[in-house]
Amino acid sequence: MLFPQLFFLMELTLTKMSDMTKLHQAVAAGNYSLVKKILKKGLCDPNYKDVDWNDRTPLHWAAINGHMEVMQILIEHGARPCLVTDVGWTPAHFAAESGHLNVLKILHTLHAAIDAPDFFGDTPKRIAEIYGQKACVAFLEKAERECRDHRRIARQQGLPLDQRDEDWDAKKRELELSLPSSNQNTNKKKNKKSQGPTRLSNTKGRRW
Repeated sequence: MLFPQLFFLMELTLTKMSDMTKLHQAVAAGNYSLVKKILKKGLCDPNYKDVDWNDRTPLHWAAINGHMEVMQILIEHGARPCLVTDVGWTPAHFAAESGHLNVLKILHTLHAAIDAPDFFGDTPKRIAEIYGQKACVAFLEKAERECRDHRRIARQQGLPLDQRDEDWDAKKRELELSLPSSNQNTNKKKNKKSQGPTRLSNTKGRRW
């Protein structure tokens, strides 16, 4: 018999799944035939961000579960590997977390920004390190250098790059503005530090 709390969590998960687009659901389930059918009919945008699931796109779900064929057909229909979640995670972050090395290799061949940091400054390589995905770490060490080299050459030659999520750039700025400024915190600490000795010296000079 299921505990009421467990039943509630399962029901909540199923409800959230039902709120996903048909494409998100099919990709998450790894249903290649259904994904292909949806994309061919143009029923869903392959770059649609699901706000109920932290702005994940179908490509994020493919990377999470390591669905290689699904991932490839999404890319063929215009899915952008540069799109990120509400904390800046790319498909590469999810692949690194789960240890899906082949997913990382595909993203790298597409010249995805495999070295992009999330909102907290963590790159896919750092995520792989945290979760002990050694094969991914070894691959990403080399891939990061190659990614930077490609970006530099592309800029020199004026080649187009699709490595930025415009919506995320704006959202990231809003998040940064909503947080306490590091400069303000530093200044407060400096002021507190400078005021401390002054108050102490004044106290010492007093006579009770």
